[in-house]
Amino acid sequence: MPSPDLSRVLWRTSSRSTDHGNCVEVGAASGFAAVRDTKDRDGGTLITSPARFADFITAVKADRFR
Repeated sequence: MPSPDLSRVLWRTSSRSTDHGNCVEVGAASGFAAVRDTKDRDGGTLITSPARFADFITAVKADRFR
């Protein structure tokens, strides 16, 4: 599978991020969702489908990872 073009991703950081650098950025583009470390933006990016990312967010909100 070819790597998606990350140059068109609109990245955003959570409003709950702290000044300590412990946060991630999320972004989306046509056909995929992406997550990367704010402190190390060139260190790698997790790519997934928008549906899988939505499932993950739903699970986080439902507190299923405790």
